[in-house]
Amino acid sequence: MRYYSLFFIALFLTSLSSCSKKDNGEIKPTQGDISESVYASGVVKAQDQYIVYATVSGSLQKIEALVGQPIVMGQSLFKIESEKATLNTENAQLAYQLSKEDNRYIQDKIAEMETKVQAAKDKLDLDQSVYNRNKNIKQYNVISEVDYEKVELAYKNSKSNYDATVKQLAQLKAQLQNDQSRNNINLKINQKSQSDYTVKSAYSGELFDILVKEGTMITPQTPLAIIGKKNAYLLELEVDENDMVRVEVCQTMLVTMDSYKGKVFEAIVDKIYPIMDERSRTFKIEAHFVHPPQKLYPNLTAEANIVINTKKNVLTIPKSYLIEGQYVLVNKDEKRKVRVGLSDYQNVEILTGLSAQESIYKPK
Repeated sequence: MRYYSLFFIALFLTSLSSCSKKDNGEIKPTQGDISESVYASGVVKAQDQYIVYATVSGSLQKIEALVGQPIVMGQSLFKIESEKATLNTENAQLAYQLSKEDNRYIQDKIAEMETKVQAAKDKLDLDQSVYNRNKNIKQYNVISEVDYEKVELAYKNSKSNYDATVKQLAQLKAQLQNDQSRNNINLKINQKSQSDYTVKSAYSGELFDILVKEGTMITPQTPLAIIGKKNAYLLELEVDENDMVRVEVCQTMLVTMDSYKGKVFEAIVDKIYPIMDERSRTFKIEAHFVHPPQKLYPNLTAEANIVINTKKNVLTIPKSYLIEGQYVLVNKDEKRKVRVGLSDYQNVEILTGLSAQESIYKPK
C-alpha cells in the first residue's frame, strides 16, 4: 500500500530528526506524533453540479441565459430549431380535431345501434315467451311438431340477432374509446417532443459556463452548459484501489490546493462510491470542508491525505535508516531487528528493538 503525509507533517518530523543527527549519519530516535494516511487527488465541485444536455438533435437557435446568472429549476436555457416538431404537433392537433368529428358520427351510430339492441331484446323476450309456452304444452300434443320447430327456430334466430347487435354495440364503443385515446396520446407525444426542443434547467443554482454557440449543430451527446449550486462546494477525489479498504466515511482529511499554496484545510469524508473505475483503478469519494477557503470555484485541483491512524508520543526514526523494513544499524555496522508500527512519508514508528537512548546509523 502507498501512504503519504502532507508536506508540513514531513517538514516537522524532519526537523525533529535533524536535531539529533550527527555529521557521520549517527542519530537517535525521536519522540513525537505520527499519522498514517491515504493519498487522494481530485477537484472541487459545486454541489449538484451537472452538465446540461439536450434530448434531441438540431441547430441551436437561441441561448436564453448568461454565464454567472442565477438559475431556477425549470428555467429555459436553450432553444433548438423545432420547425419539424411544430409541424408534427400541428398535424397531430388537426388529426385530433378530425377524430372528434368522426367520434360524433360514431356516437350517432352507437345511439342507432342501442335502439337496434333494444328492439332485438324486445323481440327476443317475445319469442322466448312463445317458445316457453309451446314447450310446456308440447307434451299434451296440442301443437304439431312442425309448428313447434317454427317457434323454436324463431326464438333461436332472435337470440342470435340480439347477441350480434350487442357485440356490434360493444365494438362501436371500443372503437370510439380507442380512437379518442390514440389521437389524444399522439397529440401529447408530439407536444412533448416539441417541448424537448426547449432545454430547461433540472435544478436551481448558478450557470457556471456555456459550452456552445448559437447556430451550432448539437446532438444528445453535446454538452451545452455547466450548472451547480452557488457558494456550496464539495471535494470529489479519487483513491487508489490498494488504499481503498482503509477509507471510511467520517474520516478526517488534510487538503492542499494550488490556488492556496502553503495552506492546509481540514475536510471530512462524506460519501464513498462502491464501484471501482476500471480504467484508472480508483474509487471516487466525496468530502466537505470543515472551514472552506474564502473563495472556491468549480474544478479547482486538490490533493488530500485521509488520516487513517494517529499516535502521539511514540518513538520514530527516518525511513531511510530502516533496512529491509525490519532492521537498523547499531554500533555502526551491527544489524538489529526491530518491530515497526505506523509510517508516514518520511518516518516510521519503532515498537520494539530500540530505545530512545541508543544511536543508529544510516546504511550506505
